[in-house]
Amino acid sequence: MKKQTWILSMAVLLAAFAFATRPANTFAATPDDKSASEVAVKIDNFSFSPATITVPAGTTVRWTNHDDIPHTVVSDDKTFKSKVLDTDEQFTYTFTKPGTYNYFCSIHPKMTANVVVQ
Repeated sequence: MKKQTWILSMAVLLAAFAFATRPANTFAATPDDKSASEVAVKIDNFSFSPATITVPAGTTVRWTNHDDIPHTVVSDDKTFKSKVLDTDEQFTYTFTKPGTYNYFCSIHPKMTANVVVQ
C-alpha cells in the first residue's frame, strides 16, 4: 500500500513539475489572427477617429459609421472604396503592403485621414 501511495505521489509531482516548467505558449490558445490584427476607426461628427493610425502589414481596419449622416471611405489612389455607409454600418479592408494610404469621404471631401502600414 505504501508503494502505491509513493508511486501515485511521484506521478503527481512529475505532472506538476512538467506543467510548471513548460514553455509559456504550450497550453495557450492560439489567437484568431483576424481578431488579433484588427484596428477600429470610428466615423463620427464628420471625422475619422483616430485620424492617423500606424499598423503592421496584414492588419484589417474596420471603419464604423456612428454619424446620423451617410459617409464613405475611399483611398486617394482608389486602392479601397466602401459603399455608402449608413449609421452603424461597417467597412473593412486588410492592408497587405507597406505604405501610407490617405483616404477621405467622397460625400464630404474635407473628411480626411490616413493609414500608415509598416
